[in-house]
Amino acid sequence: MKVLQAMSSVVLGLGVSSVAMASEGGSDVGLTKIGAALAIGMGAFGAASAQGRAASAALEGIARNPASRGDVFVPLILSLVFMEFQALLCFVIALNLAG
Repeated sequence: MKVLQAMSSVVLGLGVSSVAMASEGGSDVGLTKIGAALAIGMGAFGAASAQGRAASAALEGIARNPASRGDVFVPLILSLVFMEFQALLCFVIALNLAG
């Protein structure tokens, strides 16, 4: 929870500072690259932590009831696919921002 609060305060601070220091002409390339780096960093962090929790919960469930292996495996794989898709979307967004 503290990590999420710290990350949100950093993002909010960067967002407010970019609005406060905006200029009439052109965009600031440096802030765009920082935004791209934050997008891929938060996407990778979120996907990795969620995958770890999902795998841990699945293995714990299988350890408690080995007969449920078949019932747990397919939803686990689907959830891991969706988490990877989130990380890939963050990568695509970062590439578009960095241009």
